[in-house]
Amino acid sequence: MKPAVGVIGLGIMGGAMAEALLAAGYKVCGYDPNAAAQRRFKKAGGKLLASAAAVARNANVVIMSLATVRALKAVTDEVAAAKSARKPIVIETSTLPIADKERTAAAFARAGMRTLDCPISGTAVRMKEGSWSIFVSGDAAAARKVADILAVFTKKTPYVGAFGNGMRMKFIANHLVAIYNVAVGETMTFARKMGLDAQQVWDLFATSPVIGHGVFKLRGKFMVDRKYLPATMKVEVWQKDMQVIGDMAKAVDCPTPLFSACVPIFNAAMAQGLSQHDTASVCEVLDRMAGGTKRGRKKKS
Repeated sequence: MKPAVGVIGLGIMGGAMAEALLAAGYKVCGYDPNAAAQRRFKKAGGKLLASAAAVARNANVVIMSLATVRALKAVTDEVAAAKSARKPIVIETSTLPIADKERTAAAFARAGMRTLDCPISGTAVRMKEGSWSIFVSGDAAAARKVADILAVFTKKTPYVGAFGNGMRMKFIANHLVAIYNVAVGETMTFARKMGLDAQQVWDLFATSPVIGHGVFKLRGKFMVDRKYLPATMKVEVWQKDMQVIGDMAKAVDCPTPLFSACVPIFNAAMAQGLSQHDTASVCEVLDRMAGGTKRGRKKKS
């Protein structure tokens, strides 16, 4: 019999996981304060509950997908105080500082619950392609118990050791993605400035076994079309992730010159009103820096 699963945080990522679980035949309850997220979840067939505490009381496994440390703390306090008789295993998937996740794990442990640190590398779109990687860390026995649930999302669920190692792996993934994203935007801007057709550039290189990595395929197409809504990863969320990575690099005294050079590009995207747009919109920042491109220019969204 499949365990009852609860999802706390039904946004882009949490909502995608909830829908995938429902499609796989799991009974899923969930909570999110956002009305639009609630509507999507109910439309997909999920059981919407009134609070995070209610989710913890009604699920054997709870998946948490939260955008901020503030949200994590609030949910942690509420779920720990719920004193759920089920003692659910908690799968924490958010990209947040390790110290904050460790405080959550400690609070849940005092309430008799085990917590896994399982950040996700990939967007909601990439899950449908089977392209997610979930870095599983924490109690090995708990990880084995939730393996079938994680397998609904992807076959790539490596166990990477002690709690927190999942986030460390995610830092590496996002560090590279941040650099790739800006690099692809710079490439597309360079191509346009030389008079090349951006669509042809994407067609030629997106399938290259050397150059055509996932970021080029996904974000490069956004840049070709110059349409960045709806976002697969919002600039404002990504900027938060970059802050966490930068803080970790400082904490371990590791210079990151390439990553650091990308930070002001994303900051400029925020300043230019692109906070809700896909991170591929950094291409528009670079376009403005280049004085604007005219050949093949399309209307921005």
